[in-house]
Amino acid sequence: MEEELSPAERYARSRERAATPHLTEFVATRPFRLDDFQLQACTALESGQGVLVCAPTGAGKTVVGEFAVHRALRTGGKCFYTTPIKALSNQKFQDLIAEYGADTVGLLTGDTSINSHADVVVMTTEVLRNMLYAGSPDLHGLTAVVMDEIHYLADKFRGAVWEEVILQLPEEVQVVGLSATVSNAEEFGAWLQAVRGHTTVVVDEIRPVPLWQHMMVGRRMFDLFTTSTDGDSPGAVKVDPSLTRAIADAESMADRFAHRGGRGNGRPGGGSGGGGGRGRSWDNRPRFRPPARVDVIERLDGNGLLPAITFIFSRAGCDAAVGQCVRAGMRLTTESEREQIRAVIDRRTADLPEADLGVLGYWDWREALERGIAAHHAGMLPTFKETVEELFVAGLVKAVFATETLALGINMPARTVVLEKLIKYNGEGHVDLTPGEYTQLTGRAGRRGIDIEGHAVVVWAPGTDPRTVAGLASKRTYPLRSSFRPSYNMAVNLLGRLGRTASKELLEQSFAQFQADSSVVGLVRQVRRNTQAIASHASAMECHLGDTGEYLDLLQTLAGLEKQTARSGAARRREATAADLEALHRGDVISVPSGRRAGLAVVLDPGLEADGTVRPLVITASRWSGRLSAADFRGPVPALGRLRLAKFVDHRSAQVRKDVASSIIAAQHEGRLERPASVGARGDTTAGPDEARLSQLRREVRSHPVHGCSDRETHLQWARRWRRLTDENAALTAKVDGARGSLGTALDKILGLLTRRGFVQHDRLTDAGRMLTRIWSESDLVVAECLRGGTWDGLAAHELAGAVSTLVYESRRDNAAAARLPIGAMGDAVVATRRVWTEVAADEAEAGVPVTRQPDAGFAAAVAVWAEGGMLSDALLAAAAGGDDLSAGDFVRWCRQVIDLLDQIRIVAPPAMAGTAAEGVAALRRGVVAMGAV
Repeated sequence: MEEELSPAERYARSRERAATPHLTEFVATRPFRLDDFQLQACTALESGQGVLVCAPTGAGKTVVGEFAVHRALRTGGKCFYTTPIKALSNQKFQDLIAEYGADTVGLLTGDTSINSHADVVVMTTEVLRNMLYAGSPDLHGLTAVVMDEIHYLADKFRGAVWEEVILQLPEEVQVVGLSATVSNAEEFGAWLQAVRGHTTVVVDEIRPVPLWQHMMVGRRMFDLFTTSTDGDSPGAVKVDPSLTRAIADAESMADRFAHRGGRGNGRPGGGSGGGGGRGRSWDNRPRFRPPARVDVIERLDGNGLLPAITFIFSRAGCDAAVGQCVRAGMRLTTESEREQIRAVIDRRTADLPEADLGVLGYWDWREALERGIAAHHAGMLPTFKETVEELFVAGLVKAVFATETLALGINMPARTVVLEKLIKYNGEGHVDLTPGEYTQLTGRAGRRGIDIEGHAVVVWAPGTDPRTVAGLASKRTYPLRSSFRPSYNMAVNLLGRLGRTASKELLEQSFAQFQADSSVVGLVRQVRRNTQAIASHASAMECHLGDTGEYLDLLQTLAGLEKQTARSGAARRREATAADLEALHRGDVISVPSGRRAGLAVVLDPGLEADGTVRPLVITASRWSGRLSAADFRGPVPALGRLRLAKFVDHRSAQVRKDVASSIIAAQHEGRLERPASVGARGDTTAGPDEARLSQLRREVRSHPVHGCSDRETHLQWARRWRRLTDENAALTAKVDGARGSLGTALDKILGLLTRRGFVQHDRLTDAGRMLTRIWSESDLVVAECLRGGTWDGLAAHELAGAVSTLVYESRRDNAAAARLPIGAMGDAVVATRRVWTEVAADEAEAGVPVTRQPDAGFAAAVAVWAEGGMLSDALLAAAAGGDDLSAGDFVRWCRQVIDLLDQIRIVAPPAMAGTAAEGVAALRRGVVAMGAV
């Protein structure tokens, strides 16, 4: 290619190489040609700038991070490569070792430390934050920090860490931000420019492998989009008409079945949720069932669309899908591939204790893998997940059923991605997928260098609108919103290093404050416009007879009281109706006030139902029979008298209805029935204590001077506009005041609480405050108070592990307080820990600070059993006895979090407690808990 260039072009190319020697060297080491966006970002790095790269999943953003590593090593500096999750750190660690060797690359993930003083260290972002606060000597010589998945700063639980790091890194350190496509990349880049200096924003929205969108209706797969060729909108994208027709047919079938009632006699559990068969309804006509999971995989396999990842927003659903495929006899591998799979499994699981294989479900997991099928979710043993990842990347596993956690950064691209539903549970409720989430999930489809195109398939079910899918697939709306707020640990670290004033100034440089200030600009502009309009309206509403604003206040007060009185009157009427209906007996004669059933009626059956509603069965004087409800009455329903009825009254018989009606009329003529009273006669339900106030207000309105003005309505029209804008301005001004310096105010509240509790004194840290600087926990203040107050003194190592677990464990149940408490010394310590939390939470509520999450004892028994040397099966049984069924993967993950907190306690606690914490760490770090690092 060089020979084809003109002399002038060759000269220009040589000048470029001379200006970017490290990039030229780096490009020569890559087995592929760099894309334009990669070259643009790397060139900016070579010139000494920071960069923010926003590009789709699989576009090759990490190449820019790899160049930052290359350049740092060539210039004699150090580079830290940070990621949001340990699994991604482990993966990147292996990649960089393959490139630069084990002596050059280190790994720090909280529970794993390998070659931590190396020139290139891969770490989770929390580790780097802690190093910055601790002033770690390993920061010396740092020239670049790669922040992979930097858009994670939007995470409401851990996102603040990213901003802490960006704000506190030394100015000379280049920041390389790698992000998924976000719609406000320019805003984020402008903030980076403001706080870090020269930063180049590189946005690339072109997928390296084109993505085709499909929907599966029954067993048929349709393109989601078609390209219009009509004259009005040539090239416009719209939903494929054949898909629309197929869905209309399927919905019609589903509606017909629903109207017939019943579920049919087909096999239960069909479709996306269970994978059963295709049943028939009771009248033997076919009805719609979503395709079984086995059918979907077989259809993809037949179309050459494997390997595929099917996203199921449920761990149990992922495991069930694997089981369905295995039971159906599905096999996606050759004998040669099975031999390779066995070799990887044996290598990865060689250290698994033999006694744990059964409880881990090892043999079922192995059998599915040999068939080319696997699940991938957070409940799996880390070793199992890592094995699945390795086999999938190698092309040996062909079908993976995964939760959305797989979409975050882990290198597991597929030819096809399947979405069973467009709704997921977010921890609080079921919510629709956002366009950003849809893009993130489907972005795994299409393997660069392997596939010429990727495929995304949405499985249709009744209620799924193809236009909704099209909207998700065509939008790129994924705004990045800061979740930054100061914590106790952040507050004491900032105060100790910078003092209160400089700490507030630092917080006010955050992306959260940057976004708040940006919104303030528009709010202030609106307040200014409103203020001008208010002055104009005030002039137009003036009346020569009196104060129009005062008159408007009277009218609004009167209208509000009238509405309130009407509502309370209606409520009293409903209450009177309900009470009287409940008191009715068989034979009571009542009066129906209005409607087609109006007139006298006799009660055959009071009709008190199980849910508390009352629907009396009656026959009326007009010979109608049926059930009445509270809606047929307006106020009290008094019993006017009583008729003697036969033991059995067949209200369906016309003759019986005639005889009963005659009895009602006869009783009325003979004076045996009271005359139906008006509502007012039994107490006017509209009357009440507000009636006098209503009369007074009406007199004040009529006597007000403006009431007699001939231009009254014109004055009021302007006055209402004036009032609306005045109220709007008050609300806008409150928003402006809340946005400006909101983080500084939050810091003041936190420092005020810490001062009252003795961690801060005269804006200086006490010994307790210095201890708090070394505690990195969601419940950091409660941990510090427990240590300071001796809550855990005298506990054995396993008891300490159980007590500490209450501050890291979070049950999947709704009510953490429902967990069964342990007994003995550990139980007493758990109760004491909750007592400390209660005191802290009360202070937090009073100070207006977010309340720390309540301790959860659901893991205490399980972790104590493990710390005492128990088997995995014993620990899981202890968890189940306490109210939580844990998977092996969950058990390992929570054990490691307990280890992490115990390790922090070991560093900051007095010697006796420190020794117990160290014993706890050693006791927990064994067997499956010690295997691998996640």
